[in-house]
Amino acid sequence: MEIRPIVSALLRNKTGALLIAAQIALTLAIVSNAAYIIRDRVAISSRSSGIDDESSVFRIAVDSVNTPGDPLAVQKQEERMLAALPGVESVAASNQVPLGQSGWNMSLFLDKAQTDSSASMAFYFTPGPLVKTLGLKLIDGRDLTETDVDVINVRENEHRLGHVAVITQALAKKLFPGEASAVGKHVFLGNSADSPEYEIVGVVERLQSPWSQNGERGEWSLITAIRPIQGYADYLVRTEPGQAERVMRDAEAALTRAGSERLVVEKHTMTEVRDRRYRADKAMVWMLVTVTVLLLLVTASGIVGMATLWVNQRRKQIGVRRALGARRADILRYFVTENVLISSLGIAAGTLLALSLNQLLVSQFELPRLPLSHLLVGMGVLWILGIVAVYGPARRAASVAPATATRSA
Repeated sequence: MEIRPIVSALLRNKTGALLIAAQIALTLAIVSNAAYIIRDRVAISSRSSGIDDESSVFRIAVDSVNTPGDPLAVQKQEERMLAALPGVESVAASNQVPLGQSGWNMSLFLDKAQTDSSASMAFYFTPGPLVKTLGLKLIDGRDLTETDVDVINVRENEHRLGHVAVITQALAKKLFPGEASAVGKHVFLGNSADSPEYEIVGVVERLQSPWSQNGERGEWSLITAIRPIQGYADYLVRTEPGQAERVMRDAEAALTRAGSERLVVEKHTMTEVRDRRYRADKAMVWMLVTVTVLLLLVTASGIVGMATLWVNQRRKQIGVRRALGARRADILRYFVTENVLISSLGIAAGTLLALSLNQLLVSQFELPRLPLSHLLVGMGVLWILGIVAVYGPARRAASVAPATATRSA
């Protein structure tokens, strides 16, 4: 089919064609970036926290104004009480939880002479089997043991922060790139003369930080062995599969009965913690999905409306062409080709607009760059959308009888 007559016809009625092209360009720019953000948010919110079977782990926090008796004895009693509950597999106190959105963030140094830190990481401390309780995968070295635990009296302002550590694989790669093993190496919590020194005794595959940042940084975590003597205690409990909700209720009742001054101030399953952490991301995904669908529908409606208008305006032209021997397929091909040309113009402009919009998002919100594959998929979707949208009006134009078209004109 000759393209020149189609181009000439479009130039005589270029306002409508430019409007459709502009609509396609805007849709491509927004939809391609929205689709990539959707994929990115979904991938982030579905990342493993490192916890094996999050639905079987819950967090329960206890506090009191005046802890009755010896605080150290009370903590150990509460741990034994929780471990004795039916359905409990393991218990460990911890200062924070993955995805919890609050906790300790500390800087690590390989040498006290350093000016800048080597890594900023999530600082976990526990007197119990935290690796076992969370179900973390130990890939090198050993776990922390009871003999590693430093007991510190917070009320007397003791500031010891442990002396051995288990770190994540991501943090090991950050601190010791290219090294076969981080076990046996030493790091410092600060660069002052009295900064704590840690011997790395083990490496776990993954443990997300409470803030679950994007990329590898979200898995820079360290666990050390500390038992702080204080009124507040935060316990993580692993249960048998499917028992977390029941055991959590039993644990609250047991801890409340244990002492009149002890109150459960917070309790969540790790599934609830994950849902709370990624609630905003999921809301963004649904909003972008809605915007994407609406934009595609509006664009398709615009193409259908404009094609229908052009068909009605060209009924006489169609009738004459049919009378001169044009087949239905020729009329159909004409309108489809015309739409492909308009769509191509819009897609060319939309590609430039999409890249510019992505550059703005990258600079302002630290989002990743738009991959070429997403742009190519967006182009293909809009080309197909244009063809599908114009097919109905074009088919109706091709089915008009020559005598009817010329008489009605």
